[in-house]
Amino acid sequence: MNTFSIGIDIGGTNTDIGLVSLEGKVIARKHLHTAQYFDAQTFVNDMVVAIKELMLENHIVQIAGVGIGAPCGNYYEGVIDDAANLNFRGKTPLKKMLEAQLNVPVVVTNDANAAAYGEMIYGGAKGMKDVVIFTLGTGVGSGIIIDGKLLYGSDGYAGELGHTILIPFGRKCTCGNNGCLEMYTSIRGITQTCLELLEQCPENDLANIPKEKIDPKMITEAAYSGNPVAIETYRKTGEWLGIALANAVVFSSPQAIFLTGGIMNAGELLLKPIRESFEKHKLFLYKKDIPILRSQLNENDAAILGAAALVF
Repeated sequence: MNTFSIGIDIGGTNTDIGLVSLEGKVIARKHLHTAQYFDAQTFVNDMVVAIKELMLENHIVQIAGVGIGAPCGNYYEGVIDDAANLNFRGKTPLKKMLEAQLNVPVVVTNDANAAAYGEMIYGGAKGMKDVVIFTLGTGVGSGIIIDGKLLYGSDGYAGELGHTILIPFGRKCTCGNNGCLEMYTSIRGITQTCLELLEQCPENDLANIPKEKIDPKMITEAAYSGNPVAIETYRKTGEWLGIALANAVVFSSPQAIFLTGGIMNAGELLLKPIRESFEKHKLFLYKKDIPILRSQLNENDAAILGAAALVF
């Protein structure tokens, strides 16, 4: 068995390509600036070049395959299906395109699914078989593992919990619906909550900062300094996330729930209200403790490791 594979995490801005060992160590990596690509074939060609360079530079003759976590990545079809944050649109047959050039197996999945699988194989969920992971960043993604297997559903798109309706007739989401979880617990969602609260508190220190400069990092710093609007922003965000996690338990009954992404840098400011809301809204049938934990994987490694593990 080949003991190395390639894990790729495709994002709207950057693509990270890692050479991964069977033990789950990222040996080396390359980066592509995804946003500069408007043609899928050029993007794939440059990925192939980067993969071959990684192998050559690290004296690897053969790999087990390539695993890819991508927005709107479909495991069954091996395609990226019209991802809104990529410049090349429509169905991109990534699996077929890469296998033609590399002559190794290629696996494509959703980026949140890849992160969930990485957590189960190499992270805090190691040894667990039933886990839900939420990725909190520019958007809100989720990966659901039941009986040790990723849940894909009939068409490969199961698990888009970021687009469950949290607040009917709420904020307009980029998916076309209103009130999606993503619009309240992503980077832009948290920022919007803060701005709405500042409209009611114009004397607050944050109100003196241009709106376009306010982001979760600034809100976190303000909250730890005692700013009441910043603290309330995270309280409300935690309340909403706790409801979403309680809903997820109803259909998955996991051993644990993991949270990952840059937003988790808020730490207990966010985790405390999440846990309080979760316990308040969790159905009484689920009497056992279901811990809500931060990912134990480096944020930049989770999707790469999960994608690579799918190959093995």
